[in-house]
Amino acid sequence: MDAEIEVFDDEGTDRQFVNALARGLEVLRCFRPGEQYLANAELARRTAIPKPTISRLTYTLTKLGYLAYSESLGKYQLGAGVLALGYRMLSNFDVRKMARGPMEELAEYAQASVSLGTRDRLSMVYIETCRSSANVTLKLDVGSRIPIATTAMGKALLCILPQAERDYLLDHVRQHDPERWPKIKAGVEQAYKDYQDFGFCISAGEWQTDVHAVGVPAFGADGEQVMAFNCGGPAFLLSREKLVGDLGPRLVKLVKDIETNLGRD
Repeated sequence: MDAEIEVFDDEGTDRQFVNALARGLEVLRCFRPGEQYLANAELARRTAIPKPTISRLTYTLTKLGYLAYSESLGKYQLGAGVLALGYRMLSNFDVRKMARGPMEELAEYAQASVSLGTRDRLSMVYIETCRSSANVTLKLDVGSRIPIATTAMGKALLCILPQAERDYLLDHVRQHDPERWPKIKAGVEQAYKDYQDFGFCISAGEWQTDVHAVGVPAFGADGEQVMAFNCGGPAFLLSREKLVGDLGPRLVKLVKDIETNLGRD
């Protein structure tokens, strides 16, 4: 089963857990950026759900408008129902509208990208992103996914999670990547220290060797919704010194200003 598809809940012991619903949602999660169509066989492989069950799930999801079936290809694509749900979710993030202007200004100043993301399992998902006019920049858009444990945005969010939740997520990271775990763990521990010292986290080649970034966590207006901002770009443009001495502090100020405007003094 794919790491991103795994359900963390213990289906066997949690009586409140609706297994049929979970399986249907797992089918929808199988579609990745750039993948328009998937057949039942591939959906079964990715979810580890028996193919007869997959067939019933895709039939139901198609009837509900969350999948669309191509007769000529014999495959499924995401339907308009998924788009409607995603749009409603994004429209409820007031911080996106408030942050857009400052994010654009910082992106242009840094000649880099500035993004806002929230957690989905072991990933961060972009819910807003702004790119500078520079010819070389990160080509990530709204909906893009990045790892939680090796990116500046992800590590920033980990820093403000309750200890139990953070340990739970990192234990799953360890299970999914045991060979790299010692290095990942060291990077996360350094992120805690950087956050305490500077108010931001750094990822210098940990996610991708040619990408450098800083990340700052943020709370929503209710004080419970957690998210994170990052400012990142090609390593040859964003040295560690620039991240620490310039862009990190600017991103911290951007987040503080936004939180103040949201009513979180």
